[in-house]
Amino acid sequence: MAELRPSGAPGPTAPPAPGPTAPPAFASLFPPGLHAIYGECRRLYPDQPNPLQVTAIVKYWLGGPDPLDYVSMYRNVGSPSANIPEHWHYISFGLSDLYGDSRVHEFTGTDGPSGFGFELTFRLKRETGESAPPTWPAELMQGLARYVFQSENTFCSGDHVSWHSPLDNSESRIQHMLLTEDPQMQPVQTPFGVVTFLQIVGVCTEELHAAQQWNGQGILELLRTVPIAGGPWLITDMRRGETIFEIDPHLQQERVDKGIETDGSNLSGVSAKCAWDDLSRPPEDDEDSRSICIGTQPRRLSGKDTEQIRETLRRGLEINSKPVLPPINPQRQNGLTHDRAPSRKDSLESDSSTAIIPHELIRTRQLESVHLKFNQESGALIPLCLRGGNKNNSKLRQQ
Repeated sequence: MAELRPSGAPGPTAPPAPGPTAPPAFASLFPPGLHAIYGECRRLYPDQPNPLQVTAIVKYWLGGPDPLDYVSMYRNVGSPSANIPEHWHYISFGLSDLYGDSRVHEFTGTDGPSGFGFELTFRLKRETGESAPPTWPAELMQGLARYVFQSENTFCSGDHVSWHSPLDNSESRIQHMLLTEDPQMQPVQTPFGVVTFLQIVGVCTEELHAAQQWNGQGILELLRTVPIAGGPWLITDMRRGETIFEIDPHLQQERVDKGIETDGSNLSGVSAKCAWDDLSRPPEDDEDSRSICIGTQPRRLSGKDTEQIRETLRRGLEINSKPVLPPINPQRQNGLTHDRAPSRKDSLESDSSTAIIPHELIRTRQLESVHLKFNQESGALIPLCLRGGNKNNSKLRQQ
């Protein structure tokens, strides 16, 4: 649970935001990592020393659910002459090491990344007459931060996030995200390491699929060329009703399709849920998923194959109950002689082991059929992985 307050308002968890004019007493008490990031914010927004801020009531390091201690929200006037509209600029605090005392992140030195090495930002187009920034982007950033903390997977520029829901819980077509470097925030050297700033960019489903089939950076560059789809600073407009391919149909054929043909996809991995069943084994009951039919007949082992497996297991149990290797020469340690019991590593790596391990135990058995289950997002990407793998194999054969 979070609360909204000016960052300069007094409270039990955070003193007034520091800056070039902050009193020395506040600067000395302020967490150094937080102070360093605030300095970069004050560089961009010197006229907004106390922006509105969403703060976690119970901090993550005290058992709270929100990993981000704070999300500051600034009003950016943009630049109409450069097709940059006025917008709200959100900046997170908590993915990097703010405190340096291991309450959240382990200190690894000043030369490496601070905490996870980055903070999140988000630029939301300001609606006409809007006097205060919406707070839903702060919860969106908390959700991404929870994923990072729980999985320990970090984000990089060009990554995509499949959200499958309007980012603001409306009827918007903006239902997914790409990540890129913030166009204004510069990397910050803190006492606990370096912090970079990754900006969240809201995209439509068709744009996400194009990024998966080609690459995120390519789609981001296209978004920069279309002012109403992001423009130079990639500002998210939740009211955008058309994809960049509907706005400019030539982008699909001349840029994306050509890029896929020449570059392929740079998708290196996705977070997935996967389960598998061996359809070669007889089902344990009528509801066992291994009885799933391929075509019209379920795949099962024959009686002969089943008996062969049982015999192999029986032999293996008999052999494992006896010494696998001849006695090993005693080793003398600290003046005492010890006989070291043979380990499985010894039996598999010794030169003499291959002569006494039954062939059945080292033979690789090929399963006749396996039933794989993936979550929908990952399953939809399997054809792309196979197609990309075949393309890479062709390149290797040509070389």
